[in-house]
Amino acid sequence: MNLTGMGLMAAAILPGKALAQQTGQTVTPERPNIVFILADDLGYGDLHCYGNDYIKTPNIDRLAAQGTVFEQAYAGSGISSPSRCSLMTGKFTGKTRIRDNMCPVGGIRGIKIDTDGDTTYVRRANLLPQDSTIGTVLHTAGYRSCVVNKWHLDGYDPKATPNHRGFDEFYGWTISTPISNGPYYYYPYYRFHGDSLVHISANAHDAHVRHNTEISTDDAISFINREKDHPFFLYLAYDAPHEPYHIDDTSWYDDKGKWSDKTKRYAALVTHMDYNIGRVLGAIDALGLRKNTLIIFASDNGAAVMAPVKDLNCGGGLKGHKGQLYEGGIKVPLIVNQPGMVPVQRLKNIVCFPDFMPALAAITGSTKALPHDIDGMDISPLFYGKKVDTDHRYIYWEFPGKQRAIRYADWKAESIGRNHPIELYNITKDPFEKNNLAAEYPKMVKKLDKMMKKMHHPSADWPLPGEPGYVKPVKK
Repeated sequence: MNLTGMGLMAAAILPGKALAQQTGQTVTPERPNIVFILADDLGYGDLHCYGNDYIKTPNIDRLAAQGTVFEQAYAGSGISSPSRCSLMTGKFTGKTRIRDNMCPVGGIRGIKIDTDGDTTYVRRANLLPQDSTIGTVLHTAGYRSCVVNKWHLDGYDPKATPNHRGFDEFYGWTISTPISNGPYYYYPYYRFHGDSLVHISANAHDAHVRHNTEISTDDAISFINREKDHPFFLYLAYDAPHEPYHIDDTSWYDDKGKWSDKTKRYAALVTHMDYNIGRVLGAIDALGLRKNTLIIFASDNGAAVMAPVKDLNCGGGLKGHKGQLYEGGIKVPLIVNQPGMVPVQRLKNIVCFPDFMPALAAITGSTKALPHDIDGMDISPLFYGKKVDTDHRYIYWEFPGKQRAIRYADWKAESIGRNHPIELYNITKDPFEKNNLAAEYPKMVKKLDKMMKKMHHPSADWPLPGEPGYVKPVKK
């Protein structure tokens, strides 16, 4: 059924084949299809190829074994919405439209339903029509584009969905659908197909029949089959393993007698996602598209605080967790794979989510469509065995007024908490952030503090003291 008050797509878009002919672009190993797979709250240590000895991820491990693994890859933020905004727009969170899941002022007011069914009213920002996305950029090169499942950049604006922000197709849930964040997160009975809200009848009355990971995979494979004859960009953003840890099939781990039910379900969500990634790869293989398809796998941030970190080593021993700017909150797995093009290698280059917009633009031939104010750099040569100095630049994160962090070469400075003193770490020598060197290197602290202040740009939705629109919080 159509959701009341929603219209058609914002603008008509040429069919993929016609647009590809118009722009003269065709799919080749050098100009491939792109499938970007994003996990949700997957920790740096959750995959066997990153050292996990507990969770089974054979398909992702195979991508890693046959491709490039990045050991110093950073998400756009330590939490979902700002991280995905950074990925989609090529900007650090000191400049992005969305800088936290909720905003203190501005945005749009709406209902938030937590996993226990409790409701609160919050404000959320959303991408605006003038914000360029990866979909906007790649469209100029004749690529048909699709977002499957989690967008999380629409706030409470039903016109800020992917199909109104540069993408041709969208299948998934939105923040504007209250039940999407409620008890039916993994067995949904509502789902958007573009602007139409459809029923998943098999899951009516809280029936656990079709898991959302399977539904999302079906949507992804259908898109691939439809667009097999011309260039496509698929952004497949799974929910797994974000809490609540709802999955009925834990058969992979039912022999783990000492594991709690929560631990089994968390591990099962990851393995079930891995199984479905295998289905996507199988569909690409069946169409003979594998050599012409670049596969990218990452997570949107680090492991959540409620994840079974002690049982499964989800954080890989890193300090901190989701919601923080310590390594455990923003360092993520990143794997790139394309047979015959991407070499087998493990890289220590420092890369981050804003780098993907310029990298994918370079690969697809759409660099002329890049916005002038992005922060990312083109890291695509690294995918193909070439050298690029990605380390001698400043990479910045912020939760406005709460936390901020910066990375430059060996050094990382961070302030985790309001008015918290700046900590300084040599990440190359101390990847687990155990030895705070702020007192020993005050000049470096001052230098990085000055740069962090420079990389913060005022936001109408997150104004800081002294900036327009700032309202002093009322003490409760």
